Amino acid sequence: MTATEPAAGPTAGPATGTTATRTPAEAMAAARDHLLALQAPEGWWKGELQTNVTMDAEDLLLREFLGIRTDADTREAARWIRSQQAPDGTWANFHDGPPDLSTTVEAYVALRLAGDEPDAPHMRRAAAFVRGEGGIPATRVFTRFWLAMFGQWPWDDLPVVPPEMVFLPRWFPLNVYDFACWARQTIVPLTVVAAKRPVRPLPFELEELRSGRAVRRGRRVVPGWDEAFGALDRVLHAYERRPLRGLRKAALRRAGEWIIARQEPDGSWGGIQPPWVYSLLALHLLGHGLDHPVVRRGLEGLERFTVRDAKGRRLEACQSPVWDTVLAMNALVDAGLPADHQALEAAAEWVVGEEVQGPGDWSVRRPDLPPGGWSFEFDNDYYPDTDDTAEAVLALSRVAHPRAEPAIERGVRWMAGMVSRDGGFGAFDADNTRALCRRLPFCDFGEVIDPPSADVTAHVVEALSHRGMADSTLVKRAVVWLLKAQEDDGSWFGRWGANHVYGTGSVVPALIAAGVRPDGPAIRRAVTWLERHQRDDGGWGEDLRSYRDPEWIGHGVSTASQTAWALLALLAAGERGPAVERGVRWLVEHQRPDGTWDEDHFTGTGFPGDFYINYHLYRLVFPLSALGRYVKETGS
Repeated sequence: MTATEPAAGPTAGPATGTTATRTPAEAMAAARDHLLALQAPEGWWKGELQTNVTMDAEDLLLREFLGIRTDADTREAARWIRSQQAPDGTWANFHDGPPDLSTTVEAYVALRLAGDEPDAPHMRRAAAFVRGEGGIPATRVFTRFWLAMFGQWPWDDLPVVPPEMVFLPRWFPLNVYDFACWARQTIVPLTVVAAKRPVRPLPFELEELRSGRAVRRGRRVVPGWDEAFGALDRVLHAYERRPLRGLRKAALRRAGEWIIARQEPDGSWGGIQPPWVYSLLALHLLGHGLDHPVVRRGLEGLERFTVRDAKGRRLEACQSPVWDTVLAMNALVDAGLPADHQALEAAAEWVVGEEVQGPGDWSVRRPDLPPGGWSFEFDNDYYPDTDDTAEAVLALSRVAHPRAEPAIERGVRWMAGMVSRDGGFGAFDADNTRALCRRLPFCDFGEVIDPPSADVTAHVVEALSHRGMADSTLVKRAVVWLLKAQEDDGSWFGRWGANHVYGTGSVVPALIAAGVRPDGPAIRRAVTWLERHQRDDGGWGEDLRSYRDPEWIGHGVSTASQTAWALLALLAAGERGPAVERGVRWLVEHQRPDGTWDEDHFTGTGFPGDFYINYHLYRLVFPLSALGRYVKETGS
């Protein structure tokens, strides 16, 4: 630990048993066997995608609003929510993270629904924290939207989100396609809820959360823009009191049609929780009963995202089978599994069958681009993404499957066509960069646009280079983009993983694959950054607080996935010295007897600074890749 490193809690000790005596090759074999045993009969892998308790709180609130909440579901969800409460009575957005006000309020309301009394010790501690942070007025807009639906916050005191915005043409600023796919899918149904202003009473009041000093924590104020949007919000509030009746009716009808058209076969919307629950609420408020096929399919689909075990009942915010499967395939190939192994053939067969072959919202910006590529989830045909497509192209290119090549070619064509004007790649859309969207008063729930990022661009570069396109203009422009995106300290920012360790671990192998020399200045600076941030125990870790507090960049508890990311970069750069040896030793010593690793800390990112993910397979697939590449290079 360096002298300037923030206190990050204890480092996980070595695994019990005899794992510390394993060689790297033996550790690799144990991890490989464990991963193979997790494969589904259909060929895919899927680990739990763990987030925070707002998923479970909002699920109970949704069911309360619709009148379908059961005692059994409430009891089991409450048990999970209580298990995640910190000793000080609060809830965080990630393991060992700081208390979060909005998460604590939503968890508190859910426990009140479950019958927990406000004078219970755990509830008193939570309420005291909420009051000390400013109470309900200081929560995020989404939390206050939920409370408004139950009469615990006035609709007039919320930002206006008019459904008429669905009529804005695509060239007009702040039309729905200016927002990232996850945001537009949430905002469109939210406009319906906001226009209808429903109120369904709760069986209790929340007076214990209302007092407290007036504290509002939020984004940095930008003079000019914030005043302008404040004025716009006042105008919209005035319009909301007397909307044009015909226009409002048409807008609600168009919003409802937009929502229904985007429901996936599994009943979800985009395969993610926020648009899913808001779409169900919106359709319900538009008069679609619980027996309507779309609503019924949506409610039934939530069961597939529900995890029940000894800890209670919890809802996955999303599921990641395509991502998990292609990462597993690449890890197994790295670990020396033959390209024609039956596990890889089965996985390839399933992945080929998951190719997206129709248009989606991405077509708005690229209308002439033929479809292709892969999405993240079991069902999400409207929103394939370049990140999954890159890893799928790489995985399918490394295995033997007779039907893979045409799918790969379509994926490469689609992925190449999704390049942004600056040469980089966003995840779901091209040129989704209108930063003005971030300034809207209701956009305080996380990132709402999808600009190019270093990690996604790197994965695309690596995949295309593997396909022999390193000398293409497309890849060369992307490499220049990556070199320009390098931080002054030598690292790269990680948009979809925590954080600079992930960004650097993604970019270095991609640059090497594209032909950048290992002794070049960009690679040397990255290697120096990684070596400087290796922990005393030999591992790497970066706390998610690094997204808001630069003091945390590169610092945190050592984890298996982050140690593997650093090793993948160092190995790609040709490093074979003490840093690599110590990192490999950390993985070997911390491996569990069954071949995997413990990893309570979250290392995945949904929205930087706001929403985080613990991918339960990250702790296995990335260490397996790192060990596999190390063993291949050293033979040990």
